Amino acid sequence: MEELLVLAILYCEDIIAEEAYDKKLNEFFLNDPENEDLLYLEWETDIKKAVAYIKEHIAFNIFDYELFGRIFMQKLKGYYENCSDIKHFAEKMYLLWENLPETIQDKEPFFTLNYADEPLSWGDEEQTRNLYENVLNYYFSEK
Repeated sequence: MEELLVLAILYCEDIIAEEAYDKKLNEFFLNDPENEDLLYLEWETDIKKAVAYIKEHIAFNIFDYELFGRIFMQKLKGYYENCSDIKHFAEKMYLLWENLPETIQDKEPFFTLNYADEPLSWGDEEQTRNLYENVLNYYFSEK
């Protein structure tokens, strides 16, 4: 469910295409057609309701935060690399942070999405880019 949650959130914020979410949902459903949660999501056409449903029904006590983070940052990194306007990217990241489950919002590297745009207010694009790049590379660099 971690991957599906990533895709649903990113699709909800127009960061990935609907097809990416639909394809993965269909794949999961075909592998487990008796799963009532997947069946519900197959029928749900409102992505905001789908995200809310996943957040409500996911078992966060067994949730793999590391897997979620790796998939999330991998997808987000592609968006960052193709986004030429850092202000636009920053606006999206704050909205994305707001859409994360509460159990994830205050964990690093996700919490940084809440404030990484602040240096832009005094014209420091470099600092903002450094913050975002640290977030995007969090799971892929040595700690």
